[in-house]
Amino acid sequence: MGHETHPRVVSLIASATEIVFALARGGWLVGRSHECDFPPEVARLPALTAPKFKVEGSSAEIDARVRAIVRDGLSVYRVDAEALRVLEPGVVLTQDHCEVCAVSLADVEAATCTWTGQAVEIVSLRPDSMADAYADIGRIARALHASQAGEALVRHMQGRIDAISAQVAGRRKPRVAFIEWVEPLMAGGNWMPELIAAAGGVNLFGTAGKHSDWMQWPEFAAADPDVIVVAPCGYGLSRCLEELPLLQAKPGWADLDAVRSGRVYFADGNAYFNRPGPRLADTAEVLAEMLHPDVAGRRHAGSAWVAPLDPSSRNPRRSRRGYPGPQAAD
Repeated sequence: MGHETHPRVVSLIASATEIVFALARGGWLVGRSHECDFPPEVARLPALTAPKFKVEGSSAEIDARVRAIVRDGLSVYRVDAEALRVLEPGVVLTQDHCEVCAVSLADVEAATCTWTGQAVEIVSLRPDSMADAYADIGRIARALHASQAGEALVRHMQGRIDAISAQVAGRRKPRVAFIEWVEPLMAGGNWMPELIAAAGGVNLFGTAGKHSDWMQWPEFAAADPDVIVVAPCGYGLSRCLEELPLLQAKPGWADLDAVRSGRVYFADGNAYFNRPGPRLADTAEVLAEMLHPDVAGRRHAGSAWVAPLDPSSRNPRRSRRGYPGPQAAD
């Protein structure tokens, strides 16, 4: 490890990588996962992981491939154990929240179990809620000797989210259906119900603090949400938009109130909604822009989210319940 006085850090989960940089410890990183893409300078580091399945194709095809791997009792991702050993990390950041979202704790333990004479601290994250996400920031901060910076980061995030809640307080709350996967249909759980509430909405599906769960189209259609937010796990904005035809093909889609009023939003789930790091505060801002654009503005529109069913402002539509469409509210 030469003359370094700090631990060499490997992050195998994208949210942890963002936390490390937010703590001003980005210079300590020596390796990353294939999914770590923010901030952009992290690309200079060697990628130590890769998926064992093809990531191309429809959401249904990807789901089938992942299910087949898990059904056989196999890991979804591959860790380059030799490359990891050569980097001589003192701290490895991973997760045991979701076996299909990123490299797991078991993967890392398998890759490091034969190491001898090389002390390594494995910090495994398990964020089931906003409180857990904040606690994970603290755990990483302590491992990287940045406890005060960790506390400051949490206060900053909480302050931004509180400011959003204050901005939309007292306003009529639209009923929101958040879609985390399209085929099969999955609702967003964990921290998403909390962020929807903070942004001035009423969450219809998914439970705060619990894993995202599958839902059936008939119950979704019967709920007839005021707003639909589509942000599949791991999908950027352009890839997310490719899912629109799958939804349009579902029975009764065109009759849903959110569709009629143009309040269907597609968002960058990979960068924001599905990544429990510092940008969860940005996620709350994005949601507020969707739910209350007349007070929250549209700062992230076009980069983090779009409303593909109402691309022009010439013909604003109104829902059956009297909610204005996104353009009408501008």
